Amino acid sequence: MKKLLIVFILSLVLITSSQTTIVSSAEPTQDSEELRLQDMLMLMLTPYIENDLTNYYYPKIVKEVTPHVVPWDIEVIKTRRVNGFRGFQLQITFEIEPTDGGQWIPLGKDRMTYEITPGPTVKLINHTHLKTYKYPQ
Repeated sequence: MKKLLIVFILSLVLITSSQTTIVSSAEPTQDSEELRLQDMLMLMLTPYIENDLTNYYYPKIVKEVTPHVVPWDIEVIKTRRVNGFRGFQLQITFEIEPTDGGQWIPLGKDRMTYEITPGPTVKLINHTHLKTYKYPQ
């Protein structure tokens, strides 16, 4: 009886350890309603983002180029409603690596929070520069 129990436990351990688990990646692999809505929002926010990044990067970090962002390379960190359920004062926080736009060389990494309110009004609430990359001459 003990041998049967040991064989059963060992086989159970072997079976479960040999199975692989697929963890969902951060990168989407197919289109969805959520992804389309996120892409539309990023398209609309891109001019504000580029303007704020230009004000930050030029001329103190990179003098030769204007920072450029692409909507599909913006990683949303957090979204929230500021004024409760169905309130239309919203905040979005994301991380981005702006590039030079020509050769697509990353300039740095930034975390930005925008507040979006009716109007629509888009306002930068917080900008944290996380990293500066060395730009080749």
